[in-house]
Amino acid sequence: MSAGWLIVVAAMWGATNPFIKQGSSGIENVKEDGKVRQFLMELKFLICNWKYLIPFLVNQSGSVLYYITLASAELSLAVPITNSLTFLFTILSGWFLGDKIHHWETYLGMLLVLAGVTLCVSDKL
Repeated sequence: MSAGWLIVVAAMWGATNPFIKQGSSGIENVKEDGKVRQFLMELKFLICNWKYLIPFLVNQSGSVLYYITLASAELSLAVPITNSLTFLFTILSGWFLGDKIHHWETYLGMLLVLAGVTLCVSDKL
């Protein structure tokens, strides 16, 4: 059952990555004198921006769920499932937001990731 929760974690991490990227656009326009003031104004920009903050909080909730799931999951299963499927969910959610998949190698990579995760999970069952 922990494999299911790990897939949920990967979905939470991967699906939010493009939204976080999109929500943080414009931070490069924040210009202040001094490194500390620059940091604080960038932090204010992110905290006050709901398009960044909501996906970030969902992403961090995934991290909490991952930590909780690690208590009952096998580490040799947890790391490959979450890391590889996060990549897959990032590509799919980016595609949903309008990013183009330019190369057939991306599709092949997605299939290989799915095959690898399936092999890892089936070996541990």
